[in-house]
Parts: sequence; structure tokens; C-alpha cells
Amino acid sequence: MSALASSRSTRPGQRPLAHSPAAGRLSEDIAFGSFDSPLGTVLLGLTARGIRYLALGDSAAGLERDLRATMPWASFSRNVRVPAPWRDEIVRRLRGASPRVEIPLHTEGTPFEESVWAALRRIPHGEQRSYQQIAADVGRPTASRAVAQACAHNNVAVLIPCHRVVRQTGELGGYRWGVERKQALLDAERMAAETRRPVDA
Repeated sequence: MSALASSRSTRPGQRPLAHSPAAGRLSEDIAFGSFDSPLGTVLLGLTARGIRYLALGDSAAGLERDLRATMPWASFSRNVRVPAPWRDEIVRRLRGASPRVEIPLHTEGTPFEESVWAALRRIPHGEQRSYQQIAADVGRPTASRAVAQACAHNNVAVLIPCHRVVRQTGELGGYRWGVERKQALLDAERMAAETRRPVDA
């Protein structure tokens, strides 16, 4: 990824592992960087295939710790220059805008998780679905609890819009990056969809 200039962040003398002993899987190279947004700090983890990780939080340091804990098998490079069109598109969506720029994603889940994440991306902008509705959409109508777990395992906030999934009662339910952020995203998207007002970076 020529757009991603970075500095390697391995410890002196440390050799990269070919496999993670704990996870039993191949290592992968993830370059990451952060920037400010209307909903706090955004941290992006990038591979040659696209965005591997997108998290929202209060500090870059805290989000970096979470990234390393989530993917302990990976080798990391920090301080990448996030491509400006991607950064601007993410900020637009955090402000409630509908998608304008297609951003490549790199996801690796179980077949069920991948089916749930695909269903989340089919939820129209400005709308919501219940966990039960997503379960029915993926052909597992009794698997609403498993859908909730798949949402919790989503590593790409906003671009895979798990914030649009709520309880059947209309209550928000949980959100990995904070329920207040979930509410803010839903409110912004609903207002943009209702008024069709432009929401630009």
C-alpha cells in the first residue's frame, strides 16, 4: 500500500512470529493510524486488502491497546497516513451522511459472522433492524443471540453498520464503542435521511 507510509513498531530484537501460538493462525501485517472526528478518535487498521479495523474511542493510545489485544497474532506499523478520500468519507458517515465513496474492507469471520456483516451492510441508510430481523435475513430465524454476538465481533465500526441493529422493543442494546455513540449515529442518519440535507466533511 504505497499510500500508507509508516514506521515499524516492533521491539528491538523481536522476531515476527509466523504463527500466533494462542490463536494458531498466520500472522498478518496491519498498519494503523488515527484522526479526530465528531464522535471522538478514530483508529484505522489497514492491510493490503483494505480496512481491517475501524474503532471509535476517547484516545489513540487506548484504541491502539484494544487493536493489539483484539489481533495479538498481527505485526503492527503505526502512524500511517490514512488516504484522504477514506478519512473524509468516514467523517461524512459519522455525521450521518449516506455512502458516497466505496471503501474496500478486509474482514475475516466465521461463515455465519460474514453473513451477518453482509446483512448489516444491506440495511438502508437511516433505517434500523432488530436482531431477530437480521437472523431471519441470514436464514437463521432463531439465532438472534448469535447475531448479537456477530455484531459484537465486528471490527469495522460504521462501515459495517452494526449500530443500526437494535432490540425488538426498540431499545438500543449494546454497542462495542459506546451506547452514546450508537445513539448519536442513529440520530444523525435519521435526520439526514428525513431531510435529505447534504452532510459534508
